[in-house]
Amino acid sequence: MNNSYIINELHCRDHYFNVPLDYQLPNDKQLSIFVREVASEEGLAKQLPYLVYLQGGPGFGAGRPSGLDGWIKEAAKNYRILLLDQRGTAKSSPINAQTLRYFDGQQQADYLSLFRADNIVRDAECIRQQLIGDGKWSIIGQSFGGFCVLRYLSAASIGLKQAFITGGIPSLTRRAEDVYKATFKRVQDKNKLFFAKFPHAQQMAKDVADYLLNDSVQLPNGTLLTVESFQLLGIHLGMTGGHEELFYMLEQAFVEVNGKAELSFVFKDSVSRMLDFDSNPIFAFLHESIYCQEFSSNWAAHRVRESDYAPQFDYAGQQQEFLFTGEMVFPWMFEQFVNLKPLQQAAELLAAKDDWPMLYDLDVLKNNTVPTAAAVYREDMYVDINYSLETAERVANLKTWITSDYDHNGIRIDGETIFSQLHGMLNG
Repeated sequence: MNNSYIINELHCRDHYFNVPLDYQLPNDKQLSIFVREVASEEGLAKQLPYLVYLQGGPGFGAGRPSGLDGWIKEAAKNYRILLLDQRGTAKSSPINAQTLRYFDGQQQADYLSLFRADNIVRDAECIRQQLIGDGKWSIIGQSFGGFCVLRYLSAASIGLKQAFITGGIPSLTRRAEDVYKATFKRVQDKNKLFFAKFPHAQQMAKDVADYLLNDSVQLPNGTLLTVESFQLLGIHLGMTGGHEELFYMLEQAFVEVNGKAELSFVFKDSVSRMLDFDSNPIFAFLHESIYCQEFSSNWAAHRVRESDYAPQFDYAGQQQEFLFTGEMVFPWMFEQFVNLKPLQQAAELLAAKDDWPMLYDLDVLKNNTVPTAAAVYREDMYVDINYSLETAERVANLKTWITSDYDHNGIRIDGETIFSQLHGMLNG
Protein backbone atom coordinates (compact mmCIF):
# COMPACT_ATOMS: atom_id res chain seq x y z
CA MET A 1 0.00 0.00 0.00
CA ASN A 2 1.31 3.45 -0.93
CA ASN A 3 1.27 5.50 2.26
CA SER A 4 2.86 8.64 0.77
CA TYR A 5 0.94 11.64 -0.56
CA ILE A 6 1.17 15.42 -0.99
CA ILE A 7 -1.11 18.07 0.55
CA ASN A 8 -0.52 21.54 -0.89
CA GLU A 9 3.26 21.11 -1.28
CA LEU A 10 3.56 19.23 2.02
CA HIS A 11 4.98 15.77 1.48
CA CYS A 12 3.35 13.27 3.85
CA ARG A 13 3.99 9.67 4.80
CA ASP A 14 2.00 7.55 7.25
CA HIS A 15 3.67 5.32 9.84
CA TYR A 16 2.21 2.80 12.28
CA PHE A 17 4.18 1.47 15.23
CA ASN A 18 3.33 -1.24 17.75
CA VAL A 19 4.13 -0.39 21.36
CA PRO A 20 3.30 -2.08 24.69
CA LEU A 21 0.18 -0.93 26.49
CA ASP A 22 2.07 -1.45 29.75
CA TYR A 23 5.85 -1.18 29.58
CA GLN A 24 6.08 -3.31 32.72
CA LEU A 25 4.56 -6.09 30.59
CA PRO A 26 6.25 -5.51 27.23
CA ASN A 27 5.11 -8.80 25.69
CA ASP A 28 1.47 -8.40 26.68
CA LYS A 29 -1.18 -6.25 24.94
CA GLN A 30 0.08 -3.90 22.23
CA LEU A 31 -1.19 -0.53 20.99
CA SER A 32 -0.94 0.86 17.48
CA ILE A 33 0.53 4.38 17.33
CA PHE A 34 -0.02 6.51 14.23
CA VAL A 35 2.59 9.05 13.15
CA ARG A 36 2.32 11.31 10.11
CA GLU A 37 5.71 12.33 8.75
CA VAL A 38 5.58 15.68 6.92
CA ALA A 39 8.30 17.60 5.10
CA SER A 40 9.00 20.00 2.30
CA GLU A 41 10.21 18.53 -0.96
CA GLU A 42 13.72 19.80 -0.18
CA GLY A 43 13.63 18.48 3.38
CA LEU A 44 12.62 15.07 2.14
CA ALA A 45 15.39 15.03 -0.47
CA LYS A 46 17.98 16.08 2.12
CA GLN A 47 16.60 13.68 4.76
CA LEU A 48 16.62 16.47 7.34
CA PRO A 49 16.62 15.45 11.03
CA TYR A 50 13.34 14.71 12.80
CA LEU A 51 11.27 17.03 14.99
CA VAL A 52 8.48 15.31 16.94
CA TYR A 53 5.31 17.30 17.65
CA LEU A 54 3.56 16.57 20.97
CA GLN A 55 -0.05 17.74 20.87
CA GLY A 56 -1.95 19.57 23.60
CA GLY A 57 -4.77 17.99 25.51
CA PRO A 58 -4.58 15.46 27.01
CA GLY A 59 -6.67 13.27 24.75
CA PHE A 60 -6.44 14.88 21.32
CA GLY A 61 -4.70 13.66 18.20
CA ALA A 62 -2.08 15.76 16.45
CA GLY A 63 -3.44 18.48 14.21
CA ARG A 64 -4.23 17.52 10.63
CA PRO A 65 -2.08 19.69 8.33
CA SER A 66 -3.60 21.62 5.45
CA GLY A 67 -0.32 22.10 3.61
CA LEU A 68 3.11 23.64 3.88
CA ASP A 69 2.04 26.57 6.04
CA GLY A 70 2.02 27.91 9.61
CA TRP A 71 4.61 26.67 12.08
CA ILE A 72 5.17 23.57 9.94
CA LYS A 73 6.36 25.73 7.04
CA GLU A 74 8.98 27.34 9.28
CA ALA A 75 10.01 24.09 10.96
CA ALA A 76 10.29 22.31 7.61
CA LYS A 77 13.27 24.51 6.75
CA ASN A 78 15.34 22.49 9.22
CA TYR A 79 13.36 19.31 9.97
CA ARG A 80 11.17 16.51 8.84
CA ILE A 81 8.26 16.68 11.29
CA LEU A 82 6.57 13.74 12.97
CA LEU A 83 2.97 14.49 13.99
CA LEU A 84 2.33 11.94 16.73
CA ASP A 85 -1.19 10.86 17.62
CA GLN A 86 -0.65 10.15 21.31
CA ARG A 87 -1.88 6.79 22.58
CA GLY A 88 -5.65 6.64 22.82
CA THR A 89 -6.25 9.52 20.38
CA ALA A 90 -7.31 9.83 16.74
CA LYS A 91 -5.72 6.88 14.86
CA SER A 92 -3.64 5.55 17.80
CA SER A 93 -5.77 2.81 19.41
CA PRO A 94 -8.48 5.42 20.18
CA ILE A 95 -10.28 5.54 23.51
CA ASN A 96 -13.98 6.37 23.72
CA ALA A 97 -17.20 4.90 25.09
CA GLN A 98 -17.43 2.66 22.04
CA THR A 99 -13.98 1.10 22.43
CA LEU A 100 -14.30 0.75 26.24
CA ARG A 101 -17.81 -0.69 26.38
CA TYR A 102 -16.69 -4.28 26.96
CA PHE A 103 -14.61 -3.33 30.05
CA ASP A 104 -16.08 -3.00 33.53
CA GLY A 105 -15.38 0.12 35.57
CA GLN A 106 -12.22 -1.18 37.24
CA GLN A 107 -10.83 -2.46 33.95
CA GLN A 108 -11.54 0.90 32.32
CA ALA A 109 -9.73 2.73 35.11
CA ASP A 110 -6.74 0.39 35.02
CA TYR A 111 -6.52 0.78 31.25
CA LEU A 112 -6.86 4.57 31.26
CA SER A 113 -4.25 4.98 33.99
CA LEU A 114 -1.64 4.00 31.38
CA PHE A 115 -2.32 6.98 29.11
CA ARG A 116 -0.47 9.81 30.86
CA ALA A 117 2.69 11.68 29.80
CA ASP A 118 5.05 9.01 31.17
CA ASN A 119 3.79 6.41 28.72
CA ILE A 120 3.46 8.91 25.88
CA VAL A 121 7.18 9.55 26.26
CA ARG A 122 7.89 5.82 26.44
CA ASP A 123 5.97 5.45 23.18
CA ALA A 124 8.04 8.20 21.57
CA GLU A 125 11.27 6.53 22.67
CA CYS A 126 10.07 3.16 21.39
CA ILE A 127 9.29 4.77 18.03
CA ARG A 128 12.63 6.61 17.94
CA GLN A 129 14.50 3.35 18.37
CA GLN A 130 12.44 1.68 15.66
CA LEU A 131 12.85 4.61 13.28
CA ILE A 132 16.43 5.85 13.81
CA GLY A 133 18.01 3.47 16.32
CA ASP A 134 20.50 5.31 18.51
CA GLY A 135 20.04 8.57 16.62
CA LYS A 136 18.64 11.64 18.38
CA TRP A 137 15.75 13.87 17.43
CA SER A 138 14.23 17.15 18.62
CA ILE A 139 10.79 17.65 20.12
CA ILE A 140 8.20 20.42 20.36
CA GLY A 141 5.28 20.41 22.77
CA GLN A 142 2.20 22.63 22.67
CA SER A 143 0.20 23.04 25.91
CA PHE A 144 -0.03 19.54 27.48
CA GLY A 145 2.64 18.62 24.94
CA GLY A 146 4.94 20.87 26.99
CA PHE A 147 4.19 18.72 30.04
CA CYS A 148 5.33 15.76 27.93
CA VAL A 149 8.52 17.65 27.04
CA LEU A 150 9.37 18.11 30.74
CA ARG A 151 8.71 14.40 31.28
CA TYR A 152 10.95 13.60 28.30
CA LEU A 153 13.76 15.73 29.75
CA SER A 154 13.31 13.95 33.09
CA ALA A 155 13.21 10.39 31.85
CA ALA A 156 14.73 10.02 28.39
CA SER A 157 16.91 13.02 27.54
CA ILE A 158 19.46 10.68 25.94
CA GLY A 159 17.26 10.63 22.84
CA LEU A 160 17.04 14.42 22.45
CA LYS A 161 19.01 17.06 20.57
CA GLN A 162 16.83 20.05 21.42
CA ALA A 163 13.40 20.76 22.87
CA PHE A 164 10.82 23.50 22.30
CA ILE A 165 7.71 24.36 24.33
CA THR A 166 4.80 26.65 23.44
CA GLY A 167 2.33 27.59 26.18
CA GLY A 168 2.97 24.52 28.30
CA ILE A 169 5.44 24.71 31.19
CA PRO A 170 3.77 22.90 34.11
CA SER A 171 4.39 23.14 37.81
CA LEU A 172 6.73 20.34 38.82
CA THR A 173 5.41 19.86 42.35
CA ARG A 174 2.13 21.67 43.01
CA ARG A 175 -1.11 19.83 43.62
CA ALA A 176 -4.07 20.06 41.29
CA GLU A 177 -6.10 22.24 43.68
CA ASP A 178 -3.33 24.87 43.64
CA VAL A 179 -3.45 24.88 39.85
CA TYR A 180 -7.24 25.32 39.79
CA LYS A 181 -7.26 28.12 42.34
CA ALA A 182 -5.01 30.06 40.00
CA THR A 183 -7.04 28.95 36.98
CA PHE A 184 -10.39 30.16 38.36
CA LYS A 185 -8.88 33.61 38.89
CA ARG A 186 -7.61 33.78 35.29
CA VAL A 187 -10.94 32.53 33.94
CA GLN A 188 -12.74 35.28 35.84
CA ASP A 189 -10.40 37.82 34.25
CA LYS A 190 -11.16 36.41 30.78
CA ASN A 191 -14.89 36.70 31.52
CA LYS A 192 -14.42 40.38 32.33
CA LEU A 193 -12.63 40.92 29.03
CA PHE A 194 -15.33 39.07 27.09
CA PHE A 195 -18.26 40.93 28.62
CA ALA A 196 -16.45 44.27 28.31
CA LYS A 197 -15.91 43.59 24.60
CA PHE A 198 -19.51 42.46 24.05
CA PRO A 199 -21.58 44.21 26.79
CA HIS A 200 -24.93 42.78 25.65
CA ALA A 201 -23.49 39.25 25.80
CA GLN A 202 -24.05 39.22 29.58
CA GLN A 203 -27.82 39.42 29.10
CA MET A 204 -27.64 36.91 26.25
CA ALA A 205 -25.84 34.42 28.49
CA LYS A 206 -28.28 35.06 31.36
CA ASP A 207 -31.22 34.41 29.06
CA VAL A 208 -29.77 31.04 28.06
CA ALA A 209 -28.95 30.13 31.66
CA ASP A 210 -32.42 31.10 32.90
CA TYR A 211 -34.01 29.03 30.15
CA LEU A 212 -31.92 26.05 31.26
CA LEU A 213 -32.93 26.57 34.90
CA ASN A 214 -36.57 26.11 33.91
CA ASP A 215 -36.51 23.69 30.95
CA SER A 216 -34.88 20.34 30.31
CA VAL A 217 -32.81 20.58 27.13
CA GLN A 218 -30.98 17.86 25.26
CA LEU A 219 -28.29 18.47 22.67
CA PRO A 220 -28.61 16.74 19.28
CA ASN A 221 -26.34 13.91 20.51
CA GLY A 222 -28.51 13.25 23.56
CA THR A 223 -26.32 15.02 26.11
CA LEU A 224 -28.20 17.02 28.75
CA LEU A 225 -27.55 20.75 28.54
CA THR A 226 -27.59 22.42 31.97
CA VAL A 227 -26.39 25.75 33.29
CA GLU A 228 -23.19 24.07 34.45
CA SER A 229 -22.46 22.45 31.09
CA PHE A 230 -23.34 25.71 29.29
CA GLN A 231 -20.74 27.44 31.46
CA LEU A 232 -18.10 25.03 30.16
CA LEU A 233 -18.09 26.99 26.90
CA GLY A 234 -15.75 29.37 28.71
CA ILE A 235 -12.94 26.98 27.78
CA HIS A 236 -12.81 28.90 24.49
CA LEU A 237 -12.21 32.29 26.15
CA GLY A 238 -8.50 31.48 26.39
CA MET A 239 -8.06 31.26 22.63
CA THR A 240 -7.54 33.97 20.04
CA GLY A 241 -10.84 34.06 18.17
CA GLY A 242 -12.68 32.27 20.97
CA HIS A 243 -14.41 35.40 22.23
CA GLU A 244 -15.89 36.13 18.83
CA GLU A 245 -16.91 32.51 18.27
CA LEU A 246 -18.76 32.41 21.58
CA PHE A 247 -20.47 35.76 20.97
CA TYR A 248 -21.72 34.79 17.52
CA MET A 249 -23.08 31.57 18.95
CA LEU A 250 -24.99 33.46 21.67
CA GLU A 251 -26.48 35.72 18.98
CA GLN A 252 -28.33 32.72 17.56
CA ALA A 253 -29.27 31.11 20.86
CA PHE A 254 -33.04 31.54 20.50
CA VAL A 255 -35.61 31.02 17.81
CA GLU A 256 -39.33 31.82 17.99
CA VAL A 257 -41.69 28.85 17.53
CA ASN A 258 -45.47 29.45 17.68
CA GLY A 259 -44.89 32.74 19.42
CA LYS A 260 -42.59 31.29 22.08
CA ALA A 261 -38.79 31.55 22.34
CA GLU A 262 -36.85 28.33 22.62
CA LEU A 263 -33.20 27.39 22.22
CA SER A 264 -32.42 26.99 18.54
CA PHE A 265 -31.14 23.83 16.92
CA VAL A 266 -28.26 25.87 15.48
CA PHE A 267 -27.21 26.90 18.99
CA LYS A 268 -27.55 23.40 20.44
CA ASP A 269 -25.60 21.91 17.55
CA SER A 270 -22.84 24.49 18.06
CA VAL A 271 -22.65 23.62 21.76
CA SER A 272 -22.30 19.92 20.87
CA ARG A 273 -19.36 20.68 18.60
CA MET A 274 -17.65 23.09 20.99
CA LEU A 275 -17.91 20.75 23.98
CA ASP A 276 -16.20 17.63 22.66
CA PHE A 277 -15.98 15.59 25.87
CA ASP A 278 -18.21 12.92 24.35
CA SER A 279 -15.81 12.29 21.48
CA ASN A 280 -12.55 12.89 23.40
CA PRO A 281 -13.12 11.40 26.86
CA ILE A 282 -9.42 11.14 27.80
CA PHE A 283 -9.52 14.87 28.55
CA ALA A 284 -12.33 14.38 31.07
CA PHE A 285 -10.68 11.30 32.59
CA LEU A 286 -7.08 12.44 32.85
CA HIS A 287 -7.02 16.23 32.80
CA GLU A 288 -6.61 16.47 36.57
CA SER A 289 -4.26 13.50 36.80
CA ILE A 290 -1.65 15.25 34.63
CA TYR A 291 -0.77 17.11 37.84
CA CYS A 292 -0.83 14.05 40.13
CA GLN A 293 2.36 12.53 41.51
CA GLU A 294 1.79 10.07 44.35
CA PHE A 295 -1.45 11.85 45.33
CA SER A 296 -5.04 11.84 44.10
CA SER A 297 -6.86 14.69 42.37
CA ASN A 298 -10.10 13.91 44.21
CA TRP A 299 -12.00 16.17 41.79
CA ALA A 300 -9.78 19.16 42.56
CA ALA A 301 -11.56 21.71 40.36
CA HIS A 302 -14.93 20.72 41.83
CA ARG A 303 -13.62 21.05 45.38
CA VAL A 304 -12.18 24.50 44.64
CA ARG A 305 -15.45 25.61 43.03
CA GLU A 306 -17.50 24.32 45.97
CA SER A 307 -15.25 26.09 48.48
CA ASP A 308 -15.35 29.75 49.45
CA TYR A 309 -12.75 30.41 46.77
CA ALA A 310 -15.02 30.52 43.71
CA PRO A 311 -18.70 31.04 44.71
CA GLN A 312 -19.09 33.65 41.96
CA PHE A 313 -19.29 30.86 39.37
CA ASP A 314 -22.56 29.49 40.78
CA TYR A 315 -25.47 31.02 38.87
CA ALA A 316 -28.97 31.10 40.38
CA GLY A 317 -30.85 33.69 38.32
CA GLN A 318 -31.07 37.15 36.74
CA GLN A 319 -30.04 39.05 39.87
CA GLN A 320 -26.57 37.52 39.65
CA GLU A 321 -23.71 38.06 37.21
CA PHE A 322 -23.20 35.15 34.84
CA LEU A 323 -19.69 33.70 34.47
CA PHE A 324 -18.40 30.99 32.19
CA THR A 325 -15.99 28.43 33.61
CA GLY A 326 -12.90 27.23 31.77
CA GLU A 327 -10.59 24.26 31.37
CA MET A 328 -11.95 22.29 34.32
CA VAL A 329 -13.48 18.85 34.73
CA PHE A 330 -16.32 18.16 37.17
CA PRO A 331 -17.83 14.88 38.40
CA TRP A 332 -21.35 15.76 37.18
CA MET A 333 -20.05 15.72 33.60
CA PHE A 334 -20.14 11.92 33.83
CA GLU A 335 -23.86 12.17 34.62
CA GLN A 336 -24.77 14.59 31.83
CA PHE A 337 -22.61 13.83 28.76
CA VAL A 338 -24.16 10.86 27.03
CA ASN A 339 -20.89 9.10 26.14
CA LEU A 340 -19.34 9.75 29.55
CA LYS A 341 -22.20 8.16 31.48
CA PRO A 342 -21.04 4.55 30.89
CA LEU A 343 -17.59 5.56 32.16
CA GLN A 344 -18.63 7.16 35.46
CA GLN A 345 -17.29 4.41 37.72
CA ALA A 346 -13.90 4.55 36.05
CA ALA A 347 -13.82 8.34 36.47
CA GLU A 348 -14.49 8.03 40.21
CA LEU A 349 -11.76 5.40 40.57
CA LEU A 350 -9.23 7.55 38.74
CA ALA A 351 -10.14 10.63 40.80
CA ALA A 352 -9.47 8.63 43.97
CA LYS A 353 -6.26 7.03 42.71
CA ASP A 354 -3.40 8.15 44.97
CA ASP A 355 -0.49 6.07 43.65
CA TRP A 356 0.15 7.87 40.38
CA PRO A 357 3.85 7.54 39.45
CA MET A 358 6.14 10.54 39.67
CA LEU A 359 6.39 12.44 36.40
CA TYR A 360 9.38 14.71 36.95
CA ASP A 361 12.84 14.10 38.36
CA LEU A 362 13.89 17.39 39.91
CA ASP A 363 17.57 16.42 40.15
CA VAL A 364 17.73 15.42 36.48
CA LEU A 365 16.00 18.65 35.43
CA LYS A 366 18.32 20.69 37.62
CA ASN A 367 21.20 19.26 35.61
CA ASN A 368 19.46 19.14 32.22
CA THR A 369 21.88 19.32 29.27
CA VAL A 370 19.33 19.39 26.42
CA PRO A 371 19.03 22.93 24.98
CA THR A 372 15.40 23.95 25.51
CA ALA A 373 13.44 27.06 24.50
CA ALA A 374 9.93 27.92 25.67
CA ALA A 375 7.33 30.52 24.72
CA VAL A 376 5.49 31.70 27.85
CA TYR A 377 2.33 33.72 27.28
CA ARG A 378 1.58 36.34 29.93
CA GLU A 379 -2.18 36.21 29.35
CA ASP A 380 -2.44 32.42 29.08
CA MET A 381 -5.74 31.32 30.65
CA TYR A 382 -4.79 27.65 30.88
CA VAL A 383 -1.18 27.68 32.12
CA ASP A 384 -0.28 29.97 35.02
CA ILE A 385 2.69 32.17 34.15
CA ASN A 386 3.91 32.25 37.74
CA TYR A 387 4.05 28.47 37.94
CA SER A 388 5.72 28.35 34.52
CA LEU A 389 8.46 30.73 35.58
CA GLU A 390 8.84 28.89 38.88
CA THR A 391 9.54 25.72 36.90
CA ALA A 392 11.83 27.48 34.44
CA GLU A 393 14.08 28.45 37.34
CA ARG A 394 14.48 24.78 38.23
CA VAL A 395 15.39 23.47 34.77
CA ALA A 396 18.93 23.97 33.50
CA ASN A 397 19.46 25.05 29.88
CA LEU A 398 15.85 26.27 29.56
CA LYS A 399 15.49 29.67 27.90
CA THR A 400 12.14 31.46 28.08
CA TRP A 401 10.59 33.96 25.72
CA ILE A 402 7.89 35.81 27.65
CA THR A 403 5.38 37.60 25.46
CA SER A 404 1.99 39.31 25.71
CA ASP A 405 1.35 39.03 21.98
CA TYR A 406 -0.45 35.69 22.02
CA ASP A 407 -3.10 33.66 23.74
CA HIS A 408 -2.72 29.96 24.42
CA ASN A 409 -3.20 29.01 20.76
CA GLY A 410 -0.44 31.29 19.52
CA ILE A 411 1.24 28.55 17.51
CA ARG A 412 -1.96 28.14 15.49
CA ILE A 413 -2.36 31.89 14.96
CA ASP A 414 1.23 32.91 14.18
CA GLY A 415 3.21 29.69 14.21
CA GLU A 416 5.87 30.84 11.75
CA THR A 417 6.93 33.72 13.99
CA ILE A 418 6.80 31.69 17.20
CA PHE A 419 8.76 28.72 15.90
CA SER A 420 11.32 31.01 14.25
CA GLN A 421 11.82 32.82 17.56
CA LEU A 422 12.28 29.62 19.57
CA HIS A 423 14.51 27.97 17.01
CA GLY A 424 16.64 31.07 16.79
CA MET A 425 17.07 31.17 20.58
CA LEU A 426 18.90 27.85 20.39
CA ASN A 427 20.46 28.00 16.95
CA GLY A 428 21.28 31.63 16.27
